[in-house]
Amino acid sequence: MELTTLLGIIVGIVSVVGAMIFKHISFSVFLNPAALFVIFVGTAATILNSYPGKNLKCLGKLFKILFTQQKRMSEADLIELMVNLSRSARQEGLLSLESKVEDIPDPFIKKGIRMVVDGMGEDIIEEILESEIEAMEKRHEVNASIFSSAGMYAPTLGVLGAVFGLIAAMSHIDDTEKMAEAIAAAFIATILGIFTGYVLWNPFAKKLKVKSQEEVMQKNMIVQGLLSIQKGDSPFILKEKLLATLSPAMQKKLSEQEKQE
Repeated sequence: MELTTLLGIIVGIVSVVGAMIFKHISFSVFLNPAALFVIFVGTAATILNSYPGKNLKCLGKLFKILFTQQKRMSEADLIELMVNLSRSARQEGLLSLESKVEDIPDPFIKKGIRMVVDGMGEDIIEEILESEIEAMEKRHEVNASIFSSAGMYAPTLGVLGAVFGLIAAMSHIDDTEKMAEAIAAAFIATILGIFTGYVLWNPFAKKLKVKSQEEVMQKNMIVQGLLSIQKGDSPFILKEKLLATLSPAMQKKLSEQEKQE
């Protein structure tokens, strides 16, 4: 479970509820079908009009990514794997890596090792793997933009909902009490639009981008490790190359873990 996403939603709701309590606003004002309809159905309409169906098929998967921890190798495990592969390659030759491919869960690493074993040149291996990373980045960018678009349109739809409410209020211009209620209800759509746009959809897009950057960084580490193995670098040199791609804080953390072991 990605607790930060769930916690962020809860804190966002609490902030609105707290403001309503401090201002003595009744929670019944949110029981406004028209406002809910124009925001949620309207936002869905904008997304349907913005993206082909093939891009929207992955929405369920994107929500899963937002609310669950991705199953990826840790940096420590990745470095350890690469060092072990490098040691095997130097002691037994590159062909020895072929027998270890099936034990590796990551398909990207498997693909890279097979290319190394097949004797492909360094430039070709790097070009193929970098192209795959670039294609992945583009897919992730489109996926994140779905939520960015929802975050952009939702607040505007809130204004549209407010206009509908004000039109309804004008129909009660002779009844001050009903008119006041209608005006208050008109701004519920605006609140919902701003809340969903800036507390849910735009932050969701940002989180997807951050997760994508983390995956890209790890795949670049893999490329660096595979090229180092292909060159015949020693396990020590390979390890130092991979550590150099990490932040100082991460390097320190891994160093401390090694000392504890």
